Parts: sequence; structure tokens; C-alpha cells
Amino acid sequence: MPKLTIVFGVVLIIVGVAGYVETGSTHPTALIPSAVGLILAITGALALSPARRALWMHVAVTVGLLGFLGTVKGAYDTFRLAHGVTYEHPVAVVEKGATCLLCLIFVGFCVRSFIEARRARVLGQA
Repeated sequence: MPKLTIVFGVVLIIVGVAGYVETGSTHPTALIPSAVGLILAITGALALSPARRALWMHVAVTVGLLGFLGTVKGAYDTFRLAHGVTYEHPVAVVEKGATCLLCLIFVGFCVRSFIEARRARVLGQA
């Protein structure tokens, strides 16, 4: 799971940088997904150590959940954009939608991994 966390972090960094470039490098808020991605990549790298894996993966899933919750409206706006509604900054809308989707998928993977780890621990003790 730590390696997957790093991958999601890198993808979010790319989304943020691409959004920043697409907006003409004038809107630094377009780099917010990159900040989330950087935090995920760092926590993923720290989770490579088995001794602190649980701690750093819980930090990572919390960051992913906050990233999802912070961009939920962006997902709705992306849906509306796809159905003809116009926005002043459509690149920002698409970027928020992509960030929302990526964070949701990441949180889903984390929850599944946590459930599997719990089951393995329970079966190992029984």
C-alpha cells in the first residue's frame, strides 16, 4: 500500500502542475492538488518502514479523505460542465473533479487494505 500511496501522490502532483500550466501559470491555487500529492508521496515513503507503516498509512488516508471532502463540489461542477454549463475557469473545475475522483479511489483502496489487514490479524490470532 505505501507504493500505491506514492503513485497516487505523484499523479496528484502531475494534476496540479498541469492545471497550473493550463491556467497560464497565473493561478497558484491550481497547485493545491500538488500539495496534497506531495503529502501523500511523503507519507507513502515514510510508510515503507514496517515499524511505522500503520501510522503513516492512517495519516495518508486522512489526507486523502480531506482532499476528497474539499473537492466534492468540484466533482459536481465537473458533471455540470460535461452537460453544458459554462464556468469562468473550466480548467479549475476539471482539476477539482479529477482530484476528487483520485482521492476517493485512494481512500477506497486504503479502507479495503485496512479491512484486509484487520482480518489477517484476527485470523492469525485465532
